[in-house]
Amino acid sequence: MLPAQQGYDRAITVFSPDGRLYQVEYAIETVRRGTVAVGIKCKEGIVIAVEEKPRKLQISETAQKIFQIDDHVGVAAAGYIPDARSQVDNARFFSQSNKMIYDEAVEVETIAKHLADQCQQFTQYAGVRPFGVALILGGVINSKPQLFLTDPSGTYISYDAIAIGSGSDQVTDFLEKTYKEDLSLEDASALAAAGIYLASEDKEGTSHIRMAHIRSDSGLFEIISENQIKTYATTAKEKYPHDKN
Repeated sequence: MLPAQQGYDRAITVFSPDGRLYQVEYAIETVRRGTVAVGIKCKEGIVIAVEEKPRKLQISETAQKIFQIDDHVGVAAAGYIPDARSQVDNARFFSQSNKMIYDEAVEVETIAKHLADQCQQFTQYAGVRPFGVALILGGVINSKPQLFLTDPSGTYISYDAIAIGSGSDQVTDFLEKTYKEDLSLEDASALAAAGIYLASEDKEGTSHIRMAHIRSDSGLFEIISENQIKTYATTAKEKYPHDKN
């Protein structure tokens, strides 16, 4: 880095001469270095999946990068996971407050905007740092699936399918080529598993894959069992054989 850039590099509140906030860019780079997470919207609901790499002696029954916000909303995270927990706690409080005040389930976009607003605040004031995590928020409102992405800059965008984390550019290109609006929940789950395999160094087994569904018919978040993930992984390898390479 050039000497003239170093001062801007250390201050979150100061733009560089070429219009950049370096600390925000570093936070986004933290997301890119995290393990991959995938979100897919289909006619039957939402699929979110992540790659987790547990150590040999680690007890890994509970997903570390998939969180439940409300009965109808789930989140997949990539980047600095402690920051994700902070944002998830914030989203849970916001969701329950909305339920108490308005007596109705909160919209997924409303949660995404709330979290994005918080991220933006942390790019504007001294004494704080940006959140080093991006979130894929998926949920079902009135039987309609919704999928959003938030990032450290405070941006939130709706997607049909998206990937974040390490190898996400490659996975997103893969999703753009293979995604169809009329996918079933099973096909979308297999597609998510294929995306994980594409970005992961581990091309075999399913111990590194975690997945959750929010179904359109029930509108409820559920963590998928390892046995069911194995079924989706088998389908993924049959339908997308290039992921074995």
